[in-house]
Amino acid sequence: MKVTVKQLPESRVEMKVVLPWEEWQGEIEHAKDGMAKSVKLPGFRPGKVPKNMVEQRFGKQAIMVEAAEHVVSHSYAKALEQEKVDAIGQPEVTLGQVKEGEEFTYSIITAVMPLVKLASWRDAVKKVNSEFAKKDTAVADEDIMKELERLATMRAKQVAVNREAKMGDSVLVDFTVKQEGVVIEGGKSENHPLVLGKGVFIPGFEEELVGMKEHDEKSFELTFPSEYHAKHLAGRPATFEVKMRSVQEREVPLLDDAFAKSLGKFETLAEVKENLKKGMFEEKKEQMKNEHRTEILDALVDKATIDFPELLVKQELLRMTQDFEAQLTQMGLTLDAYLEQMKKTKEALEAEWLPQAKRRLSANLVIEFLAEDEAITVDTPEVEAEMNKALQYYKNVKDIEKNIDMERLYAAVSGQLKNEKVLAWLESI
Repeated sequence: MKVTVKQLPESRVEMKVVLPWEEWQGEIEHAKDGMAKSVKLPGFRPGKVPKNMVEQRFGKQAIMVEAAEHVVSHSYAKALEQEKVDAIGQPEVTLGQVKEGEEFTYSIITAVMPLVKLASWRDAVKKVNSEFAKKDTAVADEDIMKELERLATMRAKQVAVNREAKMGDSVLVDFTVKQEGVVIEGGKSENHPLVLGKGVFIPGFEEELVGMKEHDEKSFELTFPSEYHAKHLAGRPATFEVKMRSVQEREVPLLDDAFAKSLGKFETLAEVKENLKKGMFEEKKEQMKNEHRTEILDALVDKATIDFPELLVKQELLRMTQDFEAQLTQMGLTLDAYLEQMKKTKEALEAEWLPQAKRRLSANLVIEFLAEDEAITVDTPEVEAEMNKALQYYKNVKDIEKNIDMERLYAAVSGQLKNEKVLAWLESI
């Protein structure tokens, strides 16, 4: 088998494969066997049609073409291995002339993993690392206080007060809404909860409640907004009769030892502060680590030259679309509904994402290139140890066999570990 490889744009290659007659003539008998199994002739059981009758039924040339297709499927993988071509996706196959006793030629155009070229990247990474080393990882006291205040606010209680209502208060009211002396549909409620200032009711309603005390009653007139959802009420005036049932304010606990004890596992406020400081430090450290790695990858991508095959770009856009659809699902939306709301097409969305898709691809390919270039690998015990962490939540082997594709899990974990090693090495440069 003779193979010649020609480089094409967009990370594709054209492979021309030439097979002497001696190397492919045996495929003719295989082709006849295969065709005999599929042909149905009167008087013969399926698969038992004599080969000479197969030739009579289909013709010699049809058998030769079938044999040629067989030889392509068998020799293509060998040609890839021989020429060390890292093919991806479905190839385009063109058969040459098929004649008995002569060599057989076919050509294949296939996308391949793109070649990554990195120029003077070490200095760029060193600069990123140097700048990162100057950053402060300490947690500021004011940030700790803000977090304490947030926790206290979350534990605030509503306390009844004997005073006039003001914005921010929670109130309970009875109200009736009338038009021309008649109560409108849905225009009556008792012990209705309301937070003044939230803007839940029509404009002016909550403002009218400011200054009322418990047991106070009041009547006032407001006009429904012109864009009000109930069209029969939009733009029309109405009379509101309100009785204040109660006024409550939020009581935020003091930041003291008693508050610390209310959190469950602390005796003093100082303990809470120390615990928050440790947690916030770890969170900040992880955030800064991610930012650091993003900056490293950005620097590498800027130094990289990559000729992307269209197939890889399409696959990355598909992954991005699937991730986005998952996010929308959590929000109770579909992709079609989102596109309709945004007045966009899927094609327009993908066009917006294209630069990001190429950058994501570039980052992944650069990491893979550096792993190979620096001989950074992971061994089986490392991968298995990490896999066991993921599998420990399953009760038994049957559950694992039912729910987990072990080959895919191994590949995913292996890839993650290798990426982690490459990024850790880049951080150390």
